[in-house]
Amino acid sequence: MIAESLNMSVGSVFTIMTEDLKKKKLCACFVPHTLTTEQKEHRIASSEDLIAAADEDPNFLKTIVTGDESWCLEYDPETRRQSSEWTSPGKGRPMKVRASKSKTKTMLLVFFDSRGIIHHEFLRQGSTVTGIEETKFARVFQKYVAYSIE
Repeated sequence: MIAESLNMSVGSVFTIMTEDLKKKKLCACFVPHTLTTEQKEHRIASSEDLIAAADEDPNFLKTIVTGDESWCLEYDPETRRQSSEWTSPGKGRPMKVRASKSKTKTMLLVFFDSRGIIHHEFLRQGSTVTGIEETKFARVFQKYVAYSIE
């Protein structure tokens, strides 16, 4: 696009950009969303509260249980780089069938504490994590934490 607008070759534009101007072409880093000032302040306050609690009680970090959810595909095809092979000179490029990602997927919930995974569960097909299910898990893990630090 720059080369066309300046009526120059792509190679010349690339040389000027990289060697003369020391520019690099970088991909954008995706973030889920931007935070408001209020949200940023809340995160700072929460972090400070956690640090204070950890300073007061040496067992505090053992009481933290956190979790994550992830979609697990039934089949996840290799990337081109993962399936690359060394070939002899004169031999053609290896063939690879273009595969699409599986449409069958399952939600995996994993919960862990300072020692590692304490619970994992695959949700039924079509299920999603809702506030009600999260509340149910929160009650289960409150009991776990009370038991584990005694």
